[in-house]
Amino acid sequence: MNPAFVALGGNLDQPAARLLRVMAELDDLPQTRLLRVSSLYRTAPVGYDGQPDFINAVARVDTTLTPEALMAALLACEARHGRVRAERNGPRTLDLDLLLYQDRMLDDRFVTLPHPRMHVRPFVLVPLLEIAPDAIVPGHGPARALLALCPDIADVRRIEYPAFDWGLHTLRTLGKGMVGPMAAAA
Repeated sequence: MNPAFVALGGNLDQPAARLLRVMAELDDLPQTRLLRVSSLYRTAPVGYDGQPDFINAVARVDTTLTPEALMAALLACEARHGRVRAERNGPRTLDLDLLLYQDRMLDDRFVTLPHPRMHVRPFVLVPLLEIAPDAIVPGHGPARALLALCPDIADVRRIEYPAFDWGLHTLRTLGKGMVGPMAAAA
Protein backbone atom coordinates (compact mmCIF):
# COMPACT_ATOMS: atom_id res chain seq x y z
CA MET A 1 0.00 0.00 0.00
CA ASN A 2 1.15 3.52 -0.77
CA PRO A 3 0.57 6.30 1.77
CA ALA A 4 -1.11 9.39 0.35
CA PHE A 5 -2.46 12.58 1.89
CA VAL A 6 -5.56 14.35 0.62
CA ALA A 7 -6.67 17.89 1.51
CA LEU A 8 -10.42 18.34 1.88
CA GLY A 9 -12.14 21.70 1.86
CA GLY A 10 -15.30 23.54 1.00
CA ASN A 11 -17.33 26.58 1.91
CA LEU A 12 -20.83 25.99 0.52
CA ASP A 13 -23.80 23.86 1.62
CA GLN A 14 -22.78 22.70 5.11
CA PRO A 15 -19.11 22.01 4.41
CA ALA A 16 -18.30 20.37 7.76
CA ALA A 17 -21.02 17.74 7.33
CA ARG A 18 -19.98 17.23 3.71
CA LEU A 19 -16.33 16.63 4.67
CA LEU A 20 -17.41 13.88 7.05
CA ARG A 21 -19.41 12.19 4.28
CA VAL A 22 -16.46 12.50 1.89
CA MET A 23 -14.14 10.88 4.43
CA ALA A 24 -16.38 7.81 4.37
CA GLU A 25 -16.30 7.91 0.56
CA LEU A 26 -12.48 7.95 0.60
CA ASP A 27 -12.55 4.68 2.53
CA ASP A 28 -14.92 3.25 -0.09
CA LEU A 29 -12.59 3.96 -3.01
CA PRO A 30 -11.25 0.80 -4.65
CA GLN A 31 -7.95 -0.47 -3.26
CA THR A 32 -7.94 2.37 -0.71
CA ARG A 33 -8.19 2.51 3.07
CA LEU A 34 -8.79 5.67 5.11
CA LEU A 35 -6.32 5.64 8.01
CA ARG A 36 -6.36 9.06 9.65
CA VAL A 37 -8.15 12.37 9.50
CA SER A 38 -7.32 15.70 11.04
CA SER A 39 -9.62 17.94 12.99
CA LEU A 40 -11.64 20.50 11.06
CA TYR A 41 -10.20 23.99 10.59
CA ARG A 42 -11.83 27.27 9.56
CA THR A 43 -9.90 29.68 7.32
CA ALA A 44 -10.67 32.83 5.38
CA PRO A 45 -10.85 32.43 1.60
CA VAL A 46 -7.63 33.05 -0.34
CA GLY A 47 -7.60 35.16 -3.48
CA TYR A 48 -11.35 35.76 -3.79
CA ASP A 49 -13.24 37.96 -1.34
CA GLY A 50 -16.95 38.01 -0.69
CA GLN A 51 -17.44 34.32 0.06
CA PRO A 52 -17.88 32.27 3.24
CA ASP A 53 -14.91 30.95 5.22
CA PHE A 54 -13.59 27.53 4.24
CA ILE A 55 -13.65 24.40 6.36
CA ASN A 56 -10.51 22.32 5.78
CA ALA A 57 -9.06 18.98 6.86
CA VAL A 58 -6.45 16.47 5.72
CA ALA A 59 -6.86 12.69 5.43
CA ARG A 60 -4.28 9.96 5.11
CA VAL A 61 -5.14 7.01 2.95
CA ASP A 62 -3.23 3.92 1.99
CA THR A 63 -3.88 2.85 -1.58
CA THR A 64 -2.65 0.69 -4.40
CA LEU A 65 -4.17 3.09 -6.93
CA THR A 66 -1.67 5.03 -8.99
CA PRO A 67 -1.47 8.78 -8.34
CA GLU A 68 -3.36 9.35 -11.60
CA ALA A 69 -6.12 6.89 -10.68
CA LEU A 70 -6.42 8.36 -7.18
CA MET A 71 -6.63 11.90 -8.62
CA ALA A 72 -9.33 10.77 -11.06
CA ALA A 73 -11.29 9.26 -8.16
CA LEU A 74 -10.97 12.52 -6.20
CA LEU A 75 -12.22 14.57 -9.16
CA ALA A 76 -15.17 12.18 -9.59
CA CYS A 77 -16.00 12.62 -5.90
CA GLU A 78 -15.92 16.42 -6.30
CA ALA A 79 -18.32 16.14 -9.24
CA ARG A 80 -20.72 13.93 -7.25
CA HIS A 81 -20.80 16.66 -4.61
CA GLY A 82 -21.67 19.38 -7.09
CA ARG A 83 -18.24 20.95 -7.57
CA VAL A 84 -18.33 23.57 -10.32
CA ARG A 85 -15.06 25.12 -11.48
CA ALA A 86 -16.44 28.51 -12.46
CA GLU A 87 -13.73 30.80 -11.08
CA ARG A 88 -10.27 30.27 -9.64
CA ASN A 89 -10.32 30.34 -5.82
CA GLY A 90 -14.09 30.85 -5.92
CA PRO A 91 -16.66 29.29 -3.60
CA ARG A 92 -17.12 25.54 -3.86
CA THR A 93 -19.01 22.66 -2.35
CA LEU A 94 -15.92 20.48 -2.24
CA ASP A 95 -12.23 20.72 -3.06
CA LEU A 96 -10.06 17.61 -2.91
CA ASP A 97 -6.33 17.95 -3.53
CA LEU A 98 -3.82 15.11 -3.69
CA LEU A 99 -1.03 16.56 -1.55
CA LEU A 100 1.48 13.76 -1.19
CA TYR A 101 1.85 10.23 -2.56
CA GLN A 102 4.71 8.38 -0.89
CA ASP A 103 7.69 10.67 -1.37
CA ARG A 104 7.03 10.89 -5.07
CA MET A 105 7.62 13.98 -7.19
CA LEU A 106 5.56 14.12 -10.37
CA ASP A 107 4.65 16.91 -12.76
CA ASP A 108 2.43 16.06 -15.67
CA ARG A 109 -0.71 17.59 -17.12
CA PHE A 110 -2.98 15.68 -14.70
CA VAL A 111 -1.14 15.30 -11.39
CA THR A 112 1.54 17.40 -9.72
CA LEU A 113 3.20 15.96 -6.62
CA PRO A 114 3.66 17.30 -4.14
CA HIS A 115 0.73 19.67 -4.56
CA PRO A 116 2.36 22.79 -6.02
CA ARG A 117 1.23 25.29 -3.36
CA MET A 118 0.88 23.14 -0.26
CA HIS A 119 4.20 24.30 1.17
CA VAL A 120 2.92 27.90 1.50
CA ARG A 121 -0.62 27.13 2.68
CA PRO A 122 -1.05 26.99 6.45
CA PHE A 123 -4.63 25.71 5.99
CA VAL A 124 -3.02 22.57 4.50
CA LEU A 125 0.10 22.33 6.66
CA VAL A 126 -1.64 22.69 10.05
CA PRO A 127 -4.04 19.74 9.57
CA LEU A 128 -1.31 17.71 7.82
CA LEU A 129 1.00 18.12 10.80
CA GLU A 130 -1.78 17.13 13.19
CA ILE A 131 -1.89 13.63 11.67
CA ALA A 132 1.68 13.40 10.32
CA PRO A 133 3.95 15.44 12.62
CA ASP A 134 7.10 14.38 10.76
CA ALA A 135 5.75 14.99 7.24
CA ILE A 136 8.26 15.95 4.58
CA VAL A 137 7.21 17.84 1.45
CA PRO A 138 9.48 16.50 -1.31
CA GLY A 139 11.56 19.26 -2.84
CA HIS A 140 10.72 21.67 0.00
CA GLY A 141 11.60 20.01 3.32
CA PRO A 142 9.92 19.32 6.65
CA ALA A 143 6.31 20.51 6.78
CA ARG A 144 6.89 21.91 10.28
CA ALA A 145 9.69 24.18 9.03
CA LEU A 146 7.56 25.27 6.07
CA LEU A 147 4.68 26.16 8.40
CA ALA A 148 7.02 28.32 10.48
CA LEU A 149 7.65 30.42 7.36
CA CYS A 150 3.94 31.09 6.74
CA PRO A 151 2.84 34.55 7.89
CA ASP A 152 -0.82 33.76 8.59
CA ILE A 153 -0.69 30.64 10.80
CA ALA A 154 -3.01 32.21 13.39
CA ASP A 155 -5.75 32.48 10.74
CA VAL A 156 -6.15 28.68 10.75
CA ARG A 157 -8.59 28.00 13.57
CA ARG A 158 -9.56 24.52 14.78
CA ILE A 159 -13.32 24.28 15.13
CA GLU A 160 -15.44 22.25 17.47
CA TYR A 161 -18.03 20.27 15.58
CA PRO A 162 -19.67 17.63 17.80
CA ALA A 163 -21.32 15.93 14.84
CA PHE A 164 -17.85 15.41 13.36
CA ASP A 165 -16.67 13.50 16.44
CA TRP A 166 -19.88 11.45 16.44
CA GLY A 167 -19.47 10.80 12.72
CA LEU A 168 -15.91 9.54 13.25
CA HIS A 169 -17.19 7.26 16.00
CA THR A 170 -19.83 5.91 13.60
CA LEU A 171 -17.25 5.31 10.87
CA ARG A 172 -15.08 3.37 13.34
CA THR A 173 -18.09 1.32 14.42
CA LEU A 174 -18.82 0.48 10.79
CA GLY A 175 -15.21 -0.59 10.30
CA LYS A 176 -14.35 2.32 8.03
CA GLY A 177 -10.59 2.56 8.29
CA MET A 178 -8.94 3.66 11.51
CA VAL A 179 -10.25 7.20 11.30
CA GLY A 180 -9.67 9.89 13.83
CA PRO A 181 -7.03 12.49 14.59
CA MET A 182 -4.24 10.12 15.89
CA ALA A 183 -5.98 6.80 15.27
CA ALA A 184 -3.02 5.11 13.61
CA ALA A 185 0.69 5.58 13.30
CA ALA A 186 1.89 7.63 10.34
